[in-house]
Amino acid sequence: MDDRQKQPEDERFVPTAHQIAQEVAAASAVRPHTAGSRLRNYFLTGVVVAGPLAITAYIVTWIISLIDGWVKPLIPAAYLPDTYLPFAIPGFGLVVAFIGLTLLGFLTANLVGRSLLNFGERILARMPVVRSLYKGVKQVFETVFSEQGTSFRSVVLIPYPSREVWSIAFLSTPPARTIAERLPDAGDYVGVFMPCTPNPTTGFFFYLPRKDVIEVSMTVEEAAKLIMSGGVIQPDSSKPAPAKALPARKRKGLEPAQP
Repeated sequence: MDDRQKQPEDERFVPTAHQIAQEVAAASAVRPHTAGSRLRNYFLTGVVVAGPLAITAYIVTWIISLIDGWVKPLIPAAYLPDTYLPFAIPGFGLVVAFIGLTLLGFLTANLVGRSLLNFGERILARMPVVRSLYKGVKQVFETVFSEQGTSFRSVVLIPYPSREVWSIAFLSTPPARTIAERLPDAGDYVGVFMPCTPNPTTGFFFYLPRKDVIEVSMTVEEAAKLIMSGGVIQPDSSKPAPAKALPARKRKGLEPAQP
């Protein structure tokens, strides 16, 4: 077993600082050891190491600031630490939001909370515009966060934009009866969402025959990395990942290579 197979799974996706240093040393061995080339290699190594850390810190800070900006104005000044301290405490609004949502979930899990929730939903159901908006948003949240749901938990290949080209997509829910009855041949169809590169939050939604959808032994996280990186970050190739159609059948050219 080589060194690459001994590394943890996450290290096969993104080169570590040690791997980068080895590549820099190998590249330096075939080029003249000038001061400029060494400085360039050191600088690029530093960028690769510090870049992900800086971007991650920026995104986390932005999320914390965003939530603080939403929650802190709702808290009375007497309960804000900023009122008594000469500096603001970042993340206080995030902590309050987490505690509040947890308590809300606890209250709605009992009979009294469910009764209050049903009462509020009956009021919203009487509002023409708000009724449709609330119902749609609630259905999306219940589908995405449901532990029993199957949406976006399977990665598949679909023939798009032509029969000879295959694209990564996520398996969604089957079509409703009113839609399935209008589909050609009234066959077995599935819904798939094909995200776009490099922003997987946008994409296209299709209903395809189940026989044309090939399931892939890949996690949603691995597929998201593959899409956002434009194919640069590949899934772990050491694990067996045979492609198979949803109803088991062989696909020419897609069987795993024999050792």
